[in-house]
Amino acid sequence: MSNLLERLRGRGWRMTAQRRVVAEVLDGEHIHLTADEVLARATARLPEISRATVYNTLGELVSLGEVIEVSSVGRAKRYDPNAHRDHQHLVCSGCGAVRDVHPGGDPLTVLPEAERFGFTVTGVEVTYRGRCPECGPEDPDDD
Repeated sequence: MSNLLERLRGRGWRMTAQRRVVAEVLDGEHIHLTADEVLARATARLPEISRATVYNTLGELVSLGEVIEVSSVGRAKRYDPNAHRDHQHLVCSGCGAVRDVHPGGDPLTVLPEAERFGFTVTGVEVTYRGRCPECGPEDPDDD
């Protein structure tokens, strides 16, 4: 899979300095940043970038289908550049770390016909939850 910058260049997306910085911040594997995290990282690279530019660029990347807006992994929406490969998310209940996972099989076929209520299923969002190695197993005595 090509990286986000290569995909955007291939689309002929106008690459201003501000857009480039946002795309660079989002580029990579297991990237699931909030808009504020993108802003903080972009500002560290390009101090004059504005909040509005970051938010507008994120909206444009989502509209282009180059970044996925994920709302099932925490309270704030996160932005995932892994837009061209079907995947689900694994979220740590301790620290909130998010990883892309690619379980086998077609998730569209998992729901039995009787549970579809006549719907034509066109998409599936699955979020796995657990504890990452750094957080360790959950203590059953913590309530």
